[in-house]
Amino acid sequence: MPASHAAPPGAGTALVTGASAGIGAAYAERLARRGHNLILVARSAGRLEDVAATLRAQTGRGVEVLAADLAQEAGLALVEARLRADPHIALLVNNAGMALAGPVAGADPARLAAMVQLNVVAAARLAAAAATAFRARGQGTLVNIASVLGLAPERFNAVYAASKAFMLALSQGLDAELRGSGVRVQAVLPGATRTAIWAAAGLDLASIPADMVMEVKEMVDAALAGLDAGELVTLPSLPDAAGWERLDRARLALGPHLSRRHAAERYARGGQPAEAGA
Repeated sequence: MPASHAAPPGAGTALVTGASAGIGAAYAERLARRGHNLILVARSAGRLEDVAATLRAQTGRGVEVLAADLAQEAGLALVEARLRADPHIALLVNNAGMALAGPVAGADPARLAAMVQLNVVAAARLAAAAATAFRARGQGTLVNIASVLGLAPERFNAVYAASKAFMLALSQGLDAELRGSGVRVQAVLPGATRTAIWAAAGLDLASIPADMVMEVKEMVDAALAGLDAGELVTLPSLPDAAGWERLDRARLALGPHLSRRHAAERYARGGQPAEAGA
């Protein structure tokens, strides 16, 4: 998908969280080139203003800076209120997050709690605010940035992986809830992407094989191509979409068997050992 692909007339404003660098900044640049005005959200007003100034000069779009720490109640409430009240916002890129490398056992509880607060609590509240506003207007797009680690929790910090599995489940549930309302939902599951989140997490990106690390703009372009194609779940690295489709069909096929009046036959003895010769 070319970065200059234009959004439809009246595309509206895109609010991007975590927009001062990495995936968020790349989304901001691509969306501005598609014709969106922007509201950029991150903690650092100075870094946001640098990004905004560059985008204004390069694209001519309106770019507003909204400095807010989403890990703090005041900052989160500020952005929530803006999503609910601003009728020009037509797209939320729910991207802000943090990572923590290493095992959960023995990890700093405060850092684990901070990660859950940002990756789960803040992301859920912003998604809910956007979904409420978009449904009332009959249109809008919610993009939740998850991770392939939500499908592979054995490969990284389990709390981080769980937070990204949460984003996938949130997206799937909201899509079902909002179907027919005019609101689009997309979950993006990148693999390893070349951003500063890894160093902040305590992981040297050089320790990951080079052929597993995608450049950030290529990842965002793939995600936007998936959005254009109408995908609910976009895995930029996955060579064949049929792989995801098979996994999702298998999940859905379990549905009729997941909640029944009686325990499955293999549990029917209530934990008692089988009789000899049974």
